[in-house]
Amino acid sequence: MAENDKLDQVETSAQELETAAPETPAKKDKADKKADKKPAKKSKPGLFARIAQWCRETKAELKKVQWPTWKQTLNNTLIVIAFCIVVGLCIFLFDKLAEGVFNALINLFH
Repeated sequence: MAENDKLDQVETSAQELETAAPETPAKKDKADKKADKKPAKKSKPGLFARIAQWCRETKAELKKVQWPTWKQTLNNTLIVIAFCIVVGLCIFLFDKLAEGVFNALINLFH
């Protein structure tokens, strides 16, 4: 019975094509050009679906991360603090040296 339904659909489609007004070649070319310019529009998922997908992908990526141990974290933190102190001391020394040079120049020409 399903085959009979398919045959009826095919016959109906063929009849519709025969009764439709024939297109001129110019109209057909324009229709083809429009079809070439615009690709078939794919349905875009909704906002909440995209947010949910982003959350799932983020969770999957976070599972791949190799998290440092507590010892590594503490060690890296101490290294950063030490370098901040060293850089701060270098800036302080340069500032005092520059201040001394400018004060000497001002006193020399004053």
